[in-house]
Amino acid sequence: MIITLCVLLVLSPLLLLVALWIKFDSPGPVIYRQARVGKNGRHFQFYKFRSMYVDADRRKAELIRQNESRDGVIFKMRQDPRITRPGRFIRKFSIDELPQLFNVLTGEMSLVGPRPPLPAEVAQYTLEDRKRLHVIPGITCIWQVSGRSDIPFKQQVELDKEYIKSQSAWKDFMILLKTIPAVLSGRGAY
Repeated sequence: MIITLCVLLVLSPLLLLVALWIKFDSPGPVIYRQARVGKNGRHFQFYKFRSMYVDADRRKAELIRQNESRDGVIFKMRQDPRITRPGRFIRKFSIDELPQLFNVLTGEMSLVGPRPPLPAEVAQYTLEDRKRLHVIPGITCIWQVSGRSDIPFKQQVELDKEYIKSQSAWKDFMILLKTIPAVLSGRGAY
């Protein structure tokens, strides 16, 4: 918790600049809140900087046929027209994820762990996939440092399950270290 507070303090000028950029670019809230599923299937409010136009959820139905995710469980598009100008930048460098530090402060998330899924994604989980819900979700995870959105859903699940089996403070530290170059390169982020 102390580390998270220190990180928030250090990043506060960046958080303020991003918030202003989002606010002046398009109408709508600066923070996007969404229901996610955490440890043991518990739902919580997940925070991100808003990177899409406010009607993005409605427009998703129009774009569903263009889903680039090969398995259909998650929805991804490289050139998603719902993403704002600041959204493209903050997503590329994962700046949109920084408000999740508040989820870490409340204990709903940790710095490292499987990403928290949407309830609709969990509804499609197999019994084996549900093992991802046995731990606290994280801001970063093993598959985010191994290719991010370029990794198919089934491989994400396998990497998460492998992480859960061998979870340790050292492994978390190594994932945090690998997150820095993964984020700075912007590879696999969209």
